Amino acid sequence: QVRLVESGGGLVQAGGSLRLSCTVSGRTFSSDVMGWFRQAPGKEREFAAAISWSGGPTGYADSVKGRFTISRDNAKSTVFLQMNNLKPEDTAVYYCALDDHHMSPGLGRPSEYNYWGQGTQVTVSS
Repeated sequence: QVRLVESGGGLVQAGGSLRLSCTVSGRTFSSDVMGWFRQAPGKEREFAAAISWSGGPTGYADSVKGRFTISRDNAKSTVFLQMNNLKPEDTAVYYCALDDHHMSPGLGRPSEYNYWGQGTQVTVSS
């Protein structure tokens, strides 16, 4: 059974930083594309970042580019999202997701990902 567990969310002031982690169990982690999505209250789930199985090609939403960095440690079956210069509009539940069909990040559509974590809350105060 594939399981994704996020951690690292919390409350931070605008301009601050957080590092999210997502640990995968139940499959060979190194062969998958991993992504981070987020969903604010009343809004649709949106793409934030993704990384290829090798840690090479990455993709970012324009709203987070230059502030967020995605990385992975295949030996620890973990993907990270370093979030710097956080803004109140970054407030959302952040979800980790796994795409076992592709070798590189796709178009950032939730439908491309077939396994999801339970989410971790990030709240940025102004």
